[in-house]
Amino acid sequence: MHIRELIQLLDSILDPSSYRDYAPNGLQVQGSRDVKRLVTGVTASLDLIEAAAAQGADAVLVHHGWFWKGEEARITGIRYQRISRLIESGMHLIGYHLPLDDHPEIGNNALLGKALGLSGDMRFGDYGWSAPCDCAITVPDLADRLETLLNRKPLVLGPQQGEIRRIGWCTGAAQDLIEEAAAIGCDCFISGEVSERTFHQAKELGITYFACGHHATERFGVRALGERIATETDIDVTFIDIDNPV
Repeated sequence: MHIRELIQLLDSILDPSSYRDYAPNGLQVQGSRDVKRLVTGVTASLDLIEAAAAQGADAVLVHHGWFWKGEEARITGIRYQRISRLIESGMHLIGYHLPLDDHPEIGNNALLGKALGLSGDMRFGDYGWSAPCDCAITVPDLADRLETLLNRKPLVLGPQQGEIRRIGWCTGAAQDLIEEAAAIGCDCFISGEVSERTFHQAKELGITYFACGHHATERFGVRALGERIATETDIDVTFIDIDNPV
C-alpha cells in the first residue's frame, strides 16, 4: 500500500483534524517504499526503531511520536540517533496522539474502560471518562485487577479503605484531572503518571488515586489500531512492546 493511502485510511478512522494536538498527527517522517509490513508500538524510541528494522518493517506506527510543541528543534544527540537510524532504514514514521487517546472504540480510554468492564457514562475535563461500578469494589480489589490487567503494580494514594462506586479514568499523564474527577463524584481516579502534588490532592479530596504507568495504560490504542489496519488491508502488522516501567 502506498503511504499516502495508508495515511488516508488512518485519518478516516481517527479524524485528527478535530484535535489541537501537541505534535503532528499522521506521517511524521517519510520513508522510501510502499507499506507491506507495519510495526506498531507505544513510543518512537531508538529501541522500537531498531526492533522494527530487524523485523523488516516498511513503517512504524506509534502513539508517542516526535516533534512535540516546545521541544528542542536541533537534530543532535538522541534526536539525531533516532532520526538518522529511521531514515537509514527507509521506514516511514506515523504517529497519532490525542486522536488515539480519545477514539470511542479503539482509543486508550475506551479500551481501558472496556478491559475493566466499565462503560463510560460521563465525561470530564478534556478526555476523562467515568462510570459507576455495577457492584461496589474495594480499593485493594481494584488495585489487584489493575495489576493483573496491566502487568504493573499501581501506586495507590489517598483513601485505602471503603467501597468504590464510581470510577474515573484517563490514561497517560492525566494526574491533574483528579480534582475534576472528585467534583463529579468519583471515589477513585485511574491514570498513568503521578506528581508530588497528587499525594496531597488525593488525601485532601478524599479520592483514591491509582498511578498505573503512562506506558502501561497506553498500550491499548495503538495495538488495536494496528489490528484494525490488518483486517482492512493486506498489510502484515506486528505490535512490539518496548517495556517501560514509567
